[in-house]
Amino acid sequence: MAKLGRPRVDTEAVNVRLHVDQIRELDEARKLEPDLPTRPEMLRRILQRWLEDNRPT
Repeated sequence: MAKLGRPRVDTEAVNVRLHVDQIRELDEARKLEPDLPTRPEMLRRILQRWLEDNRPT
């Protein structure tokens, strides 16, 4: 019988505290996305964009 629950993935939790002003700005940025991502998803997108823009050449 297969185990229930979340499948294993190659990820690791990162907990971060943000200033309330940063959270407010994050929420405003989320509203600009067509699918209204969650806060964690929006942070992943922002980080991915930054990594792509700052890759060493």
